[in-house]
Amino acid sequence: MLNNNIIAHNSDFLFLYEAIQCNPNGDIDQENKPRMDYDNKINLVTDVRVKRYIRDYLKTLGTDIFVDMEGENKVSPDSKLTAVLERLLANEDELKTVFADRPDLADKFKEVEKKVNTKTAKELIKAMQKTKESGEVNRHLLAYLVKQKFVDIRFFGSAFAIEGFTKSYIGPIQLNWGYSLHKVELMESNSIVTIMNDGSSTIGKDYRVHYSLLAFSGTINKYAAVGTGLTEADLVAFRKAIWESIPALPTRSKLNQYPKLYVEVVYNDGFNNGHFGDLRQHISATPKEGLDEKQIRKFDDLVLDLSKLKTVLKDQVGNNKPVKEVKISCANGVQFSL
Repeated sequence: MLNNNIIAHNSDFLFLYEAIQCNPNGDIDQENKPRMDYDNKINLVTDVRVKRYIRDYLKTLGTDIFVDMEGENKVSPDSKLTAVLERLLANEDELKTVFADRPDLADKFKEVEKKVNTKTAKELIKAMQKTKESGEVNRHLLAYLVKQKFVDIRFFGSAFAIEGFTKSYIGPIQLNWGYSLHKVELMESNSIVTIMNDGSSTIGKDYRVHYSLLAFSGTINKYAAVGTGLTEADLVAFRKAIWESIPALPTRSKLNQYPKLYVEVVYNDGFNNGHFGDLRQHISATPKEGLDEKQIRKFDDLVLDLSKLKTVLKDQVGNNKPVKEVKISCANGVQFSL
């Protein structure tokens, strides 16, 4: 049975996935080439890219997502919030649910309604933006939307800045930019011809990496979870989403990306994020004997060394120790246990 209680423990996590002959994260400032630290030949992927994978995956499951399209159009978070509020305020049955535990705020909301000549949702929002007495009602509506509607805000937070509804939610789940654990070679970029429906064609460039084993670190913070309402059930959904989302919606440039390892260190009470530092510091990947980094084309061309991480975590799990438990997911070909 899923637990809908707010999470009670801090965690740090490590996530690895591989990218094979694809473009893990195009850099718009570099002709959409794979994002790179060119001085060190290290492939980079932003946290925003991974969050987009997760959001798109959750959407395929029918989950409400806040950072998304509104109809067929891309919209700003503020425009999205306005559209969502309009739908909520037009739904009398749902409003009863919103105020079920706060009859005092329900009364304040009704007072604002009475002052408005029309009862359209748009006019109601305008009135609530201008009415000082509506401030607590507005905050209650925002909290309802975050905690009951939009799991991506419960994960990653968001900032709202429209008049009368200004509030920032710090995301309990934070990710660093990912980087490859080895030097990465770009594939030769040849001209690509795309044939249009009208028979015309366009010529462009197709930039990809040969192979990249990417490592991310992240945190899950119980104190920030109070603000967004992140539950234990949400956390189960996050673990599933970060693992399954990478290959779930392949496009031409993102095909051939697969999860390899997820390690989550769940701390006991009294221990905070970062107790063991960035978990990526305790792992390495080097070319197998006889290969150099320019020749890496697949996972089996690398030696992934997790021994230091195992040593760091060994004997740290249990009562009166830093770690409550360690959750591990491994793909075929990867072995890690304590």
